[in-house]
Amino acid sequence: MAQAIGATHWIIPDGYIPPTSSGELESHESVCVLNCGTEAAKLEFTIYFEDRDPIEHMEYIVPGRRTKHIRTASLSAGGESIPKGVPYAIQVTSDVPVIVQYSRLDSTQAENALMSTLGYPIR
Repeated sequence: MAQAIGATHWIIPDGYIPPTSSGELESHESVCVLNCGTEAAKLEFTIYFEDRDPIEHMEYIVPGRRTKHIRTASLSAGGESIPKGVPYAIQVTSDVPVIVQYSRLDSTQAENALMSTLGYPIR
């Protein structure tokens, strides 16, 4: 049986969806989640902003023994989604331990920039 590893609470303090793209690649960011356990992980995202209330209860399921690359622009709750060009932070909670990584592709200029980092696990 595959053992669940990771943490159930993660923070990504630097979220930002670039507002424009150039060339063939679209600017985007993803939260990459690895679920090594056999149970599906029920994720809940909370998005914090500098100048407004958070967007809460954005839900996503990652099946057991799978990975998902979740585009943050695809998340929504109550008709709200994350706006482009606005700084924000992400809180991810899960009912089972998972591993969380964050990646951003910025193609606003001809020279693309790719940034990737592990989230910060809260224990």
